[in-house]
Amino acid sequence: MKKKNGVVLVLSGPSGAGKSSLINKISDEIGDYYFSISTTTRPIRDGEVEGVHYHFVTQEEFKKDIEENHFLEYALVHGNYYGTSVKPVREALDEGKLVIFDIDVQGNTAVNNRLGDITTSVFITPPTLEELEKRLKNRSTDSEEVIHKRIRMAKREVQRISEYDFLVINDDLDEAAQKLKQIALTAKFKIPIHEINEFVQQWEEI
Repeated sequence: MKKKNGVVLVLSGPSGAGKSSLINKISDEIGDYYFSISTTTRPIRDGEVEGVHYHFVTQEEFKKDIEENHFLEYALVHGNYYGTSVKPVREALDEGKLVIFDIDVQGNTAVNNRLGDITTSVFITPPTLEELEKRLKNRSTDSEEVIHKRIRMAKREVQRISEYDFLVINDDLDEAAQKLKQIALTAKFKIPIHEINEFVQQWEEI
């Protein structure tokens, strides 16, 4: 039997949309997966753990990795770099895993440009801008200035929802989690173009 290669599930949406909460809620129900841990130059926050929440590096280290083409995608956000390292993603795909990315709209474009035929993308958002602002303030992790920046970015991101395969409105966490679970399980059946072409060729030869 031919070995099953992995597939990609991209999750995007404003900070405060509940992406992490949704992933945690469905993690035991979607089978073997690898959650891609981003590398960032932003300072570590209280409660965060190196290698669990992010890989924390200096600006110099990050720029060196850019020069050496170590990133699948990267972006400069609010003065800090965020990026996805290629090597662990490739290893997880070779092991047949569902690779989950929590990245912004720029990252989604970059991933689709390189892995589009095995990628399913989901945009996750609260039902309204007012609700997003309320959640960001209730988190009490960001200053007013950062919250305003996140709101401005969210307004831009929402304009690009049409670039995604699915939209999940996180109004009710349980309901949104069920939708995301179904999308994640369905994403595993996505077939790369080269495998489709091989099947067509074999089908015609038999």
